[in-house]
Amino acid sequence: MLLDPQAKALLDKAAAANVPGPEQVPAPAARDLYKRSRLPLQPPKPEMALVRDFTIEGGHGSVTLREFRPLSAHQTQLPALLYFHGGGWVIGDIETHDTLCRQLADGSGAVVFSVNYSKSPEHRFPVAVDECIAATRYVIDQCKSLGIDASRVGVGGDSAGGNLATVVAIALRGQSPQPLACQLLIYPVTDLRLGTESIERYAVGYGLTTAAMRYFRDVYLRDSSDQDDFRASPLLASDFSKLPPALVLTAGFDPLRDEGRAYADALSAAGNKVQYVCFERQIHGFIIMGGIIDEANTAVAMCADYLRTCFK
Repeated sequence: MLLDPQAKALLDKAAAANVPGPEQVPAPAARDLYKRSRLPLQPPKPEMALVRDFTIEGGHGSVTLREFRPLSAHQTQLPALLYFHGGGWVIGDIETHDTLCRQLADGSGAVVFSVNYSKSPEHRFPVAVDECIAATRYVIDQCKSLGIDASRVGVGGDSAGGNLATVVAIALRGQSPQPLACQLLIYPVTDLRLGTESIERYAVGYGLTTAAMRYFRDVYLRDSSDQDDFRASPLLASDFSKLPPALVLTAGFDPLRDEGRAYADALSAAGNKVQYVCFERQIHGFIIMGGIIDEANTAVAMCADYLRTCFK
């Protein structure tokens, strides 16, 4: 399989610039580098009817949510997506994924709430999990004041955020009068044992490295025993039944490809409604690179269409 030429050009440019990996610099520097390197790769921001930040109590302190209300929002009770950004639980924030959340809101007609959960190593597992669960419960509980239809609330995320979305869906199963409407899982982390074939095959040279993933895992978890907790490795959950419908996207040249596919298979085997799509020529993180990678915009449109269908 040929690596997408646009993705290859990006990788070649990064290699020539000798950009350090997140495991090679302190976390604050890694966050700044990630933001400065990712924002120029993104497409223009869609205009919104409303963008606002507000805070909630997340169980370990306050958590900021950013609300994106699309221009098409004419109903009083709209569907909503809780979105958890990627970045290995260490880097990334609501700014790095602002454009993507706007695209999803614009394309789906849903209100998107981007959750700026606490990062490691300052706040280790399971703080981010608790905060994402709290944020989802808040939107459901406050649906009337937020103008949200509680029967049409979904969760989604990319990479580490995809991991958090899977865990929220499992944790809230049977805990709410209205079940979650869907899961949008974009190259999710599902097994922090990091033992798949793709972890080895694409260890170096494709953006996300296996060394970076091991670093992210080691600074996120409190100790090695946490990797066996389903809240860290949702592929190890004991029960996958009665979970929300899911769209699982992976990238062909991604160390996380195999665990994303394995999670989709586990959901399907348990009788859930699941769609799985692998963008065979792509790299990890591509979905926020629509300014330079055309297939990123195709993937975003697919995600938005999926949400629109789920929220009918």
